[in-house]
Amino acid sequence: MNILYFASIREKIGRAEEDVSPPPAVTDVGKLIEWLKRRGPDYELALGDMRAVRVAVNQEHVRLDHPVHAGDEIALFPPVTGG
Repeated sequence: MNILYFASIREKIGRAEEDVSPPPAVTDVGKLIEWLKRRGPDYELALGDMRAVRVAVNQEHVRLDHPVHAGDEIALFPPVTGG
């Protein structure tokens, strides 16, 4: 799984992307985020408030119950407002 971090999430975690191999119990976006938050305080800080995080799987905006699989590209980014 390739995870891409954008904007303030990237700044808090300290990297733009990483390849991860979560355990088999990680079957959807919500479980993936919970697993990521346990990887350290920077992840917890960046992903602690899910109202401030949007997710795309393979470039499609999804909800937390969306399934994830090995080989997926997961993008995590803050909400975007336009003007």
